[in-house]
Amino acid sequence: MSFAVVNSLGCLGIDAYGVKVEADTDDSFPGFDVVGLPDASVRESRDRVRAAVHNCGFEFPQSRVTINLAPADIRKEGPLYDLPIFIAVLLASHQLDTVPEGSFFIGELSLGGEVRPVKGVLAMALKARELGCQSLYIPRANAAEASVVSEITVYAVENVGEIISHITGRTVLSPISSDDFPESPSDAPALDFSDVRGQEAAKRALEVAAAGGHNVLLIGPPGSGKSMLARRLPSILPDMTFEEAIEATKIHSVAGVLPPNVQLIRTRPFRSPHHSASSVALAGGGRMPSPGEVSLAHNGVLFLDELPEFDNQTLEILRQPLEDHQITISRSSGRITYPCDFQMIAAMNPCRCGYFGHPTRQCTCRKGAVEKYLGKISGPLLDRMDIHVEVPPVEYKELSRATPSESSQSIRERVNKTRLIQQRRFEGTGISCNARITPALLHEFCPMTEEASRVLQMAFDRLKLSGRAYDRIVKVARTVADMDAAEVIDARHVMEAIHYRTLDREYWRN
Repeated sequence: MSFAVVNSLGCLGIDAYGVKVEADTDDSFPGFDVVGLPDASVRESRDRVRAAVHNCGFEFPQSRVTINLAPADIRKEGPLYDLPIFIAVLLASHQLDTVPEGSFFIGELSLGGEVRPVKGVLAMALKARELGCQSLYIPRANAAEASVVSEITVYAVENVGEIISHITGRTVLSPISSDDFPESPSDAPALDFSDVRGQEAAKRALEVAAAGGHNVLLIGPPGSGKSMLARRLPSILPDMTFEEAIEATKIHSVAGVLPPNVQLIRTRPFRSPHHSASSVALAGGGRMPSPGEVSLAHNGVLFLDELPEFDNQTLEILRQPLEDHQITISRSSGRITYPCDFQMIAAMNPCRCGYFGHPTRQCTCRKGAVEKYLGKISGPLLDRMDIHVEVPPVEYKELSRATPSESSQSIRERVNKTRLIQQRRFEGTGISCNARITPALLHEFCPMTEEASRVLQMAFDRLKLSGRAYDRIVKVARTVADMDAAEVIDARHVMEAIHYRTLDREYWRN
């Protein structure tokens, strides 16, 4: 009878936790059991580990083997426990004398002993450092994301033979380094605002949105350039901080969508789900809840094209994440909270045919169809869009103009300057940009001239704005003032912000 313990890790949402893989062998009837709330993929580890032990030249114990994954009150999922179970079985059966103190193991095994990639390695590597890990053994395919974690030694391996040889001293593995994975040039945004002809008002609105982190609704006829504008927004967004890059990479790693050989997601995510996407795809879910599109867009952009074509229930799910910037998914297996601090950019036609209000083409929708189409966007959701922009048809002289429009690089420089002003203002408050100013701090950070206050009061009474709309107008005005490097919000700043809130009265006036 023998007993062994091997350190491993697990993920619950984007938060990792330590796992003790305990192996016990006794002389009773042969068997192989895994306990500690394993799911089906963990229970299948028995077959993978048994085959890997035989195929790597070891003997599987001819006795009863019990594996316990502690803590036993958290459900374990995924094949990442194959490698630590393999090591624990060898230790308990005395085929391996010991492992270095502070060693942690994660990885899926093939039947031949190859170590395959798993999800969530970045989060687990960060937790391993917190737990005092000295050596972390991970799959070679996950090496890039783990290389950004300093102060621990990380070994990326192709197969269990490399680990056994290293532990026994026959060979020495070289730890990975962040220098082994140079930044990919593909991270640079490919789309540029210089490609856009005309639409100066819409481009100005998107610059304001990028500078302050505001949500935007683009409305206009087909072919006016709504999608073209929206897809170029990431090219003018401010640079990601290291902390933002870590958060975004952790979410993509846990979701299993992190591209290979990528250390960090260095450009802001841009997610554009199809309008047929379900509420689970958008918000996240599953038996063990995984991130949805709103979380994959964290610190980036969520673009919803053809907004009224989305299912009403799916759209209403967005209301809470847009306010709280996080989403909690509850299932019978537990509750998981994912961050989802994103900018929402939505585009839509003014009616089903697309030509309601068009200057030259007649709308062919039946009576009442326009109101029904616009009615798919609820008032509360519309209220959460800081900026409403009408995107009119582009005139021929703009399309045929030979000179290119202003480039994304020059616009981005202005955006970065404006964000720097906000960073200094909000230092120590936990607020990242103007769009995230809390109601309690609105008056402190958004002082106005008397004329600006009168203009805002007149607009509030005339347009019958809600309290939420008032807050958002003030925040947009704060961003416009920052773009002018003005400490106090003036009347012209408020008037521009009010201009971005008038479309809901023009199209939704009934």
